[in-house]
Order: sequence, then structure tokens, then C-alpha cells
Amino acid sequence: MGRFSATTVKAIREPGRYGDGDGLYLVISPRGGKSWVCRVQKNGKRRDIGLGSAKKVSLAVARERAAKARMQVEVGLDPVAERRKEAGIPSFREAALEVYGQNKATWKNKKHRAQWLTTLETYAFPLIGDVSIADLDGHHVREAIAPIWLNKPETARRVRQRISSVTDWAIGKGYRALPLPLAAMDKSLPKTKSKAVHHTALPYAEVPAFLTYLRSGDSIGRLALTALILTATRSGEIRSASWDEIDFENKLWTIPAERMKAGREHVIPLSSQACHVFKLAQGYREARSQLVFPGQRGGKPLSDMTLTKICRDARIAAVPHGFRSSFRDWVAEETEFDGDIAEMALAHTIGNKVEAAYRRGNLLEKRRILMEAWGAYCCPEKCRDEGNESSPIELARGPENQS
Repeated sequence: MGRFSATTVKAIREPGRYGDGDGLYLVISPRGGKSWVCRVQKNGKRRDIGLGSAKKVSLAVARERAAKARMQVEVGLDPVAERRKEAGIPSFREAALEVYGQNKATWKNKKHRAQWLTTLETYAFPLIGDVSIADLDGHHVREAIAPIWLNKPETARRVRQRISSVTDWAIGKGYRALPLPLAAMDKSLPKTKSKAVHHTALPYAEVPAFLTYLRSGDSIGRLALTALILTATRSGEIRSASWDEIDFENKLWTIPAERMKAGREHVIPLSSQACHVFKLAQGYREARSQLVFPGQRGGKPLSDMTLTKICRDARIAAVPHGFRSSFRDWVAEETEFDGDIAEMALAHTIGNKVEAAYRRGNLLEKRRILMEAWGAYCCPEKCRDEGNESSPIELARGPENQS
């Protein structure tokens, strides 16, 4: 039997710690609040486990909880974690796995999908995986990312963002009330020098010569890279292009929303040169696949490395994605086309929300003239072959400046 009675618990008012026996204590704070604590010891390590407020938890219940906690510690269990499981509140690890399971199908980028969980398994779970999602705080996040904050800043930033996403999910589920105080946590970490990372681009003046090089060989990879350059699209968009997206009659390529980074359908006017490339690709068409640029594996698109290797073999300091920058630089420096037309051609979102509201149209016909000019610039010797009587210089002037 313990030393206390229910009457004794009510009578004690002086701040301090009072033992009932078997590790159970009544703790009275300086302000008079009363709570139960069970002190346990295992393998030389002592730990205090909160059992609840004395206003809500009776002496009898506190004794039962203390006995249960001692038994759990004895068999190697964590009483706090076990109580959390009984209450249905997940640990950070359990919450993260739930968030990953719910969202992975919506992430288009396979690399991002794989890395999202791997980074947490490597840097967060070993340190904070067992912390209740309700108890997770800024110092927990700091503990996880501090070791890599300086030597792996980009990874640290992603781990921080992913932990924040999990806690936001927990707020929505009702497991916690407040978001993480990340701003305060950031100030507790040393400053890092951020450096923008850009895809290496080929100067636009060298693009026509590179396209001549691509035409000197015959392969599906070279055709795909040529189409990527002429349409200013991303590697994944060109490699997964399917024949049902191509409209030769109206010279349009419609990429569905699910394949676009921004999640919106993108219609690309095809220049005469781009149409010519797509028609050449028909020579590689396979009955088993709708892919315009099929890979060697049946029904699979070309790999991104195929296009990268072509650039390396040509010994140019550029990557496929960089040709979008080549296109954008050419528009800005060599033409009088409006910048928003170029941004829409690249499927970028207009940053100014007010301006974007007035530009809900897709500027298709203006973009058609722009892409025709880009095609003529890239392949000037093929302009007349494709039935276009305008010169590259005339086209580059833009629609408002042609006489």
C-alpha cells in the first residue's frame, strides 16, 4: 500500500515532490498545479514519466498507471510511446509513412518520389522517428538537420520541408494544434551561402550548328533531342509524347495536364521544322506502343540519359533542359516578342497574379509565330524546304514589326 490517501492528496499544498512509494510521486508546482509522475530506472538510466494531472487522475488510477509503466519498462517497452499508440496518435515515423502513402501516386517525378521517403529514413527517423507527432517541436527538427546543415544544405532544406509537410498533415488530422516554429529554429542554425543552381545551357548562337550535328546521324534519340529543342519542352515531356497528342493537320502538340509540371494542359504550336521532325519519327513507330520516341525496351520511353549522352558525345557543355534557357535568351536578346509570350511557350506561370488574371488566353497564334521564328532560326537552311517563305530575320522581328 502507498503512503497517500485521497484526502492526503487534496490536503498537500506546499510546492515540492511527494513520494507515494514504488516510484510514484505527486508533484506540486510553484503555482499550485498538481500532477503525477512515475520515476523508473533501467540499465542505470533514470527517467520520469508523466501520468497526468492530479485534478483529472485519481490516486487509484495513478497507482495503476505507475504499475503499468514499471512493467512496460521492465520488458523493454517505452511507456510514453505505448500510451500514445493507445490514444491513436502516431509517431513522426508513422505519420510520415501515412503522408507518403497518400501522396506518392500524385508525384510525377520518380526521383522525387523515391527521395522523399529515403531522406527522412536517413536523416530524420533515427533521431525523431519515435517522437509523437503531437509533441514534435522545433528543437526536434533542428536535431535532425543540424548535422547536415552546412555540408549538405540542399538535403537539409528538403528534410526540413518534408518534416513540415508531415506536421501540417497532422494539424489537418487533428493530432496537433500548431505548426512547427521553423523561423525560430532557422535562426538557431549557422548561416549558409545559398547558390542558385542552373541547368547548363548552350549559347543560342551555337544551337543551329548543334542541330546540324544532330541531323548528321540517324537515331530516335537524336530526333527526340531535336524535337525538344524546337519545341522548348522538358525532357520528360518529349520522351513521353504519344501520337494521339500530335495534330499534324493543325500543327499542334497538346500535352495533357497530368504530364505537365504545373498540372495544366499545354498546347504547343509546331513549327514547320518541328512537324518535319515528328514526321521523321513516324519511321520508328511501333505497333506495340503509342510513344513518339520509343526506347529500346518494349513500350518504354527513351531514358533521360539517352539525351544527355548525345550532348556529351557532341562534347558540348550543356544538358537537354538547358535548351529551354537557350530559347529564352534568344527571345530576349534577338527578337521583339513580348516576354509573357515566351513564358507561356515555356509553360511557365506568370508571376504577377493580377496580370495573369488578364492573360487567361493561351496566346496561341502569337506563340505560333514565335515558334515558327525559333524553328527558322535553328534550321535556316530548311525554312523554304518546309514551305515557309519568311526569312529567320523577318520572323524574329515579331508579329507587330513585320511589314
